[in-house]
Amino acid sequence: MSELIDPFGRRIEYLRISVTDRCDLRCKYCIPEGFTDFEEPGHWLSFDEMERLIRIFARLGLKRVRLTGGEPLLRKNMSELAGRIAAVPGIEDLSLSTNATQLEKHAAALKAAGVTRLNVSLDSLRPGRIERINGRPAHDKIMAGIAAAKAAGFAPIKINMVALDGDNDDEIDAMVAWCMEQGFILRLIENMPMGDTGRNVRYLNLQPVKERIRQRFGLVETVLPGGGPARYLGTADGRFTVGFITPISQHFCATCNRVRLTVDGVLHLCLGQEDRFELRPLLRSGATDDEIVQTILGAVAKKPERHEFREQPQKLVRFMSMTGG
Repeated sequence: MSELIDPFGRRIEYLRISVTDRCDLRCKYCIPEGFTDFEEPGHWLSFDEMERLIRIFARLGLKRVRLTGGEPLLRKNMSELAGRIAAVPGIEDLSLSTNATQLEKHAAALKAAGVTRLNVSLDSLRPGRIERINGRPAHDKIMAGIAAAKAAGFAPIKINMVALDGDNDDEIDAMVAWCMEQGFILRLIENMPMGDTGRNVRYLNLQPVKERIRQRFGLVETVLPGGGPARYLGTADGRFTVGFITPISQHFCATCNRVRLTVDGVLHLCLGQEDRFELRPLLRSGATDDEIVQTILGAVAKKPERHEFREQPQKLVRFMSMTGG
């Protein structure tokens, strides 16, 4: 059996699969207010189709799966899907990205189903600011969801904060202190220019922020296991880490080990590439597993060396929610 190795020698072991493009928030860097051009539910991959694709990917060396959206917990029976994926031979790590608004209801079931890690999007600790950045008054639901995740035994929980110049950059140090106190891993993320929403917020270079945090909190360079792109600082005793995901100021393309699958079955090799590889028609026209394998291998052979967010910021017209986080 062939393995998923791209033209630049990178082994693809990590799939991010969007289970819905719908979301109950309207984050200013993601989905514009009033947007309604979502995929029809009939175009969504079924759980059977998702499981089949993941089994095929696993035969090719896939080890990690992340369930994303939109907001994945808006899709019904997510714990059932999680259990099916966790049982696929070869899958070593199953994680889920969420805005936590629905997490209070689902945390225990997700843990029991085999989800090993959670990433929670949280751009502010202030209720009014959350409403301004994320488009809805969601602070209390988010905090209740995070508390439920802790109670269910998820540890450590990663908090993802998109750092926005003029919107929440003055709160970064407070977020570091809060995550230290709570025992969470913090990841600070540079906004990516995806669609008009992504280009219309002010970009913040995280390199100076990283140096300031290093000095203020006495942090040192460290490494966390996993398949993600963050570069980490941490306390000397290992009790706290903060990661920096910097696709613009210091891209991580040389170590990219991931591909993305949208809810309607489109495979994307790079967030900064518009090439599309349609898998849903194969699934629904009776294609064999071997035929799907050849399509996947052909797609990975076209994975670009790196994105061009800095050189061509107008290149992408799709929103982040349409691709999957």
